[in-house]
Formats: sequence, C-alpha cells, structure tokens
Amino acid sequence: MPSPDRYDAVIIGAGPGGRGCAKRLSQAGMRVAMLERELVGGECPFWACIPSKTLLRPAEVVSEAAHAAGLSRPSHRWEEIREYRDYMNSGLDDTKKYEAYSKLGIEIIRGEGRIAAPGLVEVAGPAPEAERALQSERIIIATGSAAALPKIDGLDEVSYWTNREATTFDEVPASTIVLGGGPVGVELGQMLSRYGSKVTIVEAAERLLAREDARVSQLLAAALGQEDIDIRTATQAERVEGHSGLTRLHLADGPAIEAERLLVASGRRARVDGLGLEGIGVEHDDGAVKIDARCRAAAGVWAVGDVTGVAPFTHVAAYQARIAAADILGRDVQADYSAIPRVVFSDPEVAAVGLTSAQAEDAEIETAEAVVDISELDRTETYGRNLEGKLGLLADARRGIVVGAWAVGPLAGEWIHTAVVAIKAKVPVTVLRDTIIQFPTFSEGLVTAADRLELG
Repeated sequence: MPSPDRYDAVIIGAGPGGRGCAKRLSQAGMRVAMLERELVGGECPFWACIPSKTLLRPAEVVSEAAHAAGLSRPSHRWEEIREYRDYMNSGLDDTKKYEAYSKLGIEIIRGEGRIAAPGLVEVAGPAPEAERALQSERIIIATGSAAALPKIDGLDEVSYWTNREATTFDEVPASTIVLGGGPVGVELGQMLSRYGSKVTIVEAAERLLAREDARVSQLLAAALGQEDIDIRTATQAERVEGHSGLTRLHLADGPAIEAERLLVASGRRARVDGLGLEGIGVEHDDGAVKIDARCRAAAGVWAVGDVTGVAPFTHVAAYQARIAAADILGRDVQADYSAIPRVVFSDPEVAAVGLTSAQAEDAEIETAEAVVDISELDRTETYGRNLEGKLGLLADARRGIVVGAWAVGPLAGEWIHTAVVAIKAKVPVTVLRDTIIQFPTFSEGLVTAADRLELG
C-alpha cells in the first residue's frame, strides 16, 4: 500500500448521503475524497426510487383514466415505457454524475474502502495498481444498504429478482411471486401486475405494510385485491425450487405456488461488511451503524443514510448529510426524526408521518384521533369517480399537538406534508383548525380531521 494521501474528509459511498456531505464540505473549502465501488449516485437513481416511480407512473395514468368522466382507457406501449425508464436511470451510466461532482472539486475514487485504523482508509480498486491509502481526521460512512435475503431453503439454487432486476427488466414476466408485503413489494407487485404479470404477494406478517396503521393495510389490501393481485398474509415461505421452467415456492400452510419469476422484497440490510468498524470503536446493532444526534459514530467518524438504520429513505440520507456536514463544520446541530414522511407510491398512494396509534400507546401517550373519508371532500369528486380512501390524524390529547397522521388516497404523498410540518413544529391543533386551506384540495381533510379531535 502506497503512502497515504491526506484529505480534510474522506467519504465512503457516493449515494444521496455521501454526495450530500461531499458537496457541502467541498463548498466550505475542504479537500474531499469520495469513494464508490459501484455507480456514483447510489441505489436511488439507478435501481430504486427513480426507475420504480418512472415505471409506476404510466400504469397509474391508465387507472386514473378509468375514474375520469368522458375518457377512454388508454393502453400502454411497453417498449416506449422501457425506453423512458432507461433514460431516467441514465442507462446505468454514472458519467454525468461523476463529472458533476468532479467539477465541484471532489475527488471521486472508484474502489472499495476499508477503515484500517483511526484516520486511515485503504482503498481496494478494480485493479492492483488502483490501491490507495487515504488519511483524514474526518471519515464519513455512507455505504447504504442492500436487499436482505430471507433464510429459505433452496433460495441460493434458483434465479430470483431483487429491486435491481425488478426495475431494469426488459420483458414483463407472465407471472411473479413477490416475497414481502412492505413498501417495495407493494409498489413493484402492483407495477408488474398492471403491465400484465399475474402477481401473488406473500407476506409473513398478519398484514401488508405491517409497520403502519392497521386501517392503512386494510384499505391497501382491498385496493390491490380489486386488481386481482393475490395477497397471502400470515404466510411463511419455507422452501423454493425450480420446476418445469418455473419457480415453485412451498408455504408452511397451504399448497405450493408457482410463477415465472420470484421477486425477493423482504427488506434491506446495512452494508457494513468489510469496513473495518470493529477496529475503530464503531458499534453496529443488527448491522446498522449506531450514531448520536449529530450522526457521530466514533471519534472522527460519522455515518449517514441507510447504513445507520434510522429509516431507509433517500430524504433521510440527505437530511443526515446536512446534519453531519454541519457538525463537521463546527455548527451546533442535532437531528430530529419525529416527522419523517413515509410514502408508498402505490395506487392509491399511502402516506404517513409520526407515530401510529400502537406506537403512541407503547409510549403511554394519551391520544385523540379522528378519521375522515375522502368521499367527504369536494376535491374527490372533481378528481374522479368511485375513488376511495381515508386519512387519520393523531394528537397528544394533553399537549394539544399532532403526533401522527396517515392517508390513503390520490396524491397522498403530496398533501401529507401539512401534517409533516405540524408535527415537526409542534403546531397546536387549535392553529391547524384555524388554518385556511385552498379549496378544493385533499389537504382540506387534515383541517376537517383536526376539527373532530376531542382533546382533553
């Protein structure tokens, strides 16, 4: 290993968290090196958020037309959709992102980083001559996450998709088993179904989106069921095997099911293997790096994004990048995760923020809750016919502030942000009730719900 090059900051990982840190520190005059073993940009622009939402949108438009008066149902042209998807993910080419960050003065190093000692990062490049040593008093871990594979007999002996294959495929499979009923499984399962694949979603928990309010799960399951998506909840997958050109999944209770494709969407795991964390005092529970409110993981080490296990969202990675960079630059900051929006871009959309009723009960918070059916809102009928959905607002009855909200309905991911700001700023319910909301919009439902809250 050659003598180390010295930098003001070394960032391991060029996803949203790493890039956010690199940009801010570079703009502050620091000499920054950013390591990336795959594509500059990370999971989101190439295999996750951007291509998945790009694929979801055309299928959503087809469904929307069925609800609007006087419109014929359009048909999709898969080849053109696929071409646009490839445009949106840059054909898995990170050249433009590489050049953009290089122009900011950030040195991008292609290779895998390992913290060999406090303040020392060793880089294993694609070729022996690319090996380098980097020295810095500030190391930021931003290695993200990867698909978590369940322990199922035979899984390593069959071909399967993760989110990466499910957002880059060329031809729609005739049938698909989706293993996992969380946000990724729901989004990709509905997308594949709407493009013509016969989809079965298998979820071990009692319901879809098990971490959200039970009413959210019920509304979503009903909507997906109307699209002939076969939903198997409280169902444990035991064994998988290839059979007559198909993949056969054996269940703990009930007959085996078969499909052309198996899509594993059973969660994410933090990428910490091979980073050398044990030697520098960085703790990691269940794989995720433990951080404090300033994103510090150890002396001279920070961590941001999925690798921290706080929440696997691009917007959380970007937020933590701001916190970590500000701390490194000597500003007094602390992260606040009380109002993280959680959106599933299904149709109807699912959005939530803050606590669920169950979480509030566990925290021994005395709550007041109100639920509004979107059929009560004038915006719903102007938007389309036969639309269904609800929204809920949860308040701390003693303090008189909103602590949680959820919504299932058109564009829920857009109008949930009124509740996001209310929770973040601890806005009194009385202020929310007195707020003038544009008519006719779905956001009016939040004020309607606030009116119905019975506070102590």
